[in-house]
Amino acid sequence: MATTAPAHAPHAFNRYELKYLVPAAGVAEIRREVAARMRQDGNAGPNGYGVWSLYYDTTGLRFYWEKIEGLRFRRKLRIRRYGEPGAAPDDLPVSLEIKQRVNRVTQKRRVLLPYAAARELCDGRRPIVPPDADRAGADRADSGRADSGRADADRAFVDEVLELVTRLDLRPTAITGYRREPYVGVDSDLGLRVTFDHRVRGRDHDLDLCAEAQNRSIISPHLVVMEVKANERAPYWITDLAARHGLQVRRISKYCQSVEAFGRAPRSVFHVPETEDTPLAAPGGPGTAVERQPA
Repeated sequence: MATTAPAHAPHAFNRYELKYLVPAAGVAEIRREVAARMRQDGNAGPNGYGVWSLYYDTTGLRFYWEKIEGLRFRRKLRIRRYGEPGAAPDDLPVSLEIKQRVNRVTQKRRVLLPYAAARELCDGRRPIVPPDADRAGADRADSGRADSGRADADRAFVDEVLELVTRLDLRPTAITGYRREPYVGVDSDLGLRVTFDHRVRGRDHDLDLCAEAQNRSIISPHLVVMEVKANERAPYWITDLAARHGLQVRRISKYCQSVEAFGRAPRSVFHVPETEDTPLAAPGGPGTAVERQPA
């Protein structure tokens, strides 16, 4: 399994997101319907790929509480690696990301870095030069013709992360991991993405993405998180599929699940049991704010 981030990852994009909890026994039928209209992401193997994320937060869990309280503007900082967990070289490619919510729109900005550089920036709080910016500078010196727009954006993003971790005194807080099956839209559904996340696990110790550490379930292994991401509204066939299978939109945050599962904060009304099945209806029943404001 490759451990690089998906190829051609954009620096920034805006999306609308819907999340559902699906009983593992029902995933195969839903997957068949999705696969009939979409294609499997070319970055994934036959069984998908692993996704492991190291989240940063304040000692008072500011980002956690922004999510729980449903603030219209909220964000989180993470370092993400793709592939199987375990030991890896310092130059392992990872994605340094700020994911934020502005009203109902999810915005994600990121830059690809060697793992050691990402930790130096976030933990050591020392400036770094993104690889693309370094190469662009060399190209500019050689030819004077390099387009430095992406490199400048990467450099500005890295500076923003450094300011954020320094000003808020952010610390490594939790790690989450799961196996992801991704599908991407075709034809009229370009920009649509549907993923199935299996065996959602986490830990609040050994906060190193390369550590050989033990994890535990933070969502019941009998449940799968289905995420729908669209540039605009989700197509009708998606909402029809969800309705026919009795699925309702849920406010699920893997980071918040991890914080609550390890006793860092009281379990909120959005918490999903880690060791047992849970009703598929969103807290509060149909028509509540939970359904109108998916996260």
